[in-house]
Amino acid sequence: MDLNELYAIGDVARRTGLSVSAVRYYAEAGVVTPAATTAAGHRLYDVSAIARLELVRTLRELDAGLDEIKQVLAGEATLRELATTHMALLAQQESRLRSRRAVLSAILRQDSTAEQVTLMHKLVGMSDEERDRLIDDFWTEVTAGWEAPERMVEWWRAARPELPDHPSAAQLEAWIELAELVSDSEVRQALRRELREVCTTGAGPMMSSSPMLDAFEEATPIGQAAIDAAREQVPPDSPRGREIADQWIGWLTGVFATPDEPGIPDTPEFRLQTADHMLAGAEWDAAPPNPESPFDRYMELVTAVNGTAQEQFPFVWLSEALRASAAPPR
Repeated sequence: MDLNELYAIGDVARRTGLSVSAVRYYAEAGVVTPAATTAAGHRLYDVSAIARLELVRTLRELDAGLDEIKQVLAGEATLRELATTHMALLAQQESRLRSRRAVLSAILRQDSTAEQVTLMHKLVGMSDEERDRLIDDFWTEVTAGWEAPERMVEWWRAARPELPDHPSAAQLEAWIELAELVSDSEVRQALRRELREVCTTGAGPMMSSSPMLDAFEEATPIGQAAIDAAREQVPPDSPRGREIADQWIGWLTGVFATPDEPGIPDTPEFRLQTADHMLAGAEWDAAPPNPESPFDRYMELVTAVNGTAQEQFPFVWLSEALRASAAPPR
């Protein structure tokens, strides 16, 4: 392309991919003016003007406004500044689109009424404080009217949804369902009955007692060591596997120990029995959530909203480590 040559508007349109009317419009709007005009009034453009028109087309495709483009072409704003502004606008648009998609998906899933659609739109737009208040009100009602174990209540309240700054459509959909779940008075009553029965009948009082919860907390670092070893594919019959098995048995035999009772003796038979219990735990852990349990659904939705799943406990790995540790060291 000759730097000194002037091009008619038709040539300019072909070179830039713009229509003739668009090139004419940008000239009349003062965005890119022609380099010259013929005696008959026809516009002529030089190479510099064509390059500017190509930039205009690109920026327009990125939804830049004419005033913004004029500022860039005049040197009053940089392309970086323009891109920064539009990235922020795009983020807002994406957030709105995700919210709309979540509401529409919920409508399709449950054949919602107009009132429900209005509610779902409100739920998506809730602030962090409003979400926290909804969850706090939920647990206040669920734990009212019975002597819920204080430590367990703290744990239940701590498991709460925390939407990220830029949630996915799936996270928003999970939040809509969760918000509807915790707002349902029948669900609140059903969960109160479920948790009350779990904590107050059978082994519930002992398992939810402070001494037992303290014991469970003591096992946390041992369980994490097993999780790490399983993830790193450490052989269960290795020295590290035996060390973790010994720590687990040391904790387990001391759980029921008292000043008068030494607890369960550490024997090969007890280790093999514990290994079998670990395999049973693996089957229990692999079972799908109980569809009849409001608590299971609540926790499932919290995990989906937060976008993070707790690392699974390595029941099988620990079972093999315990079984290997039952044999005398070589």
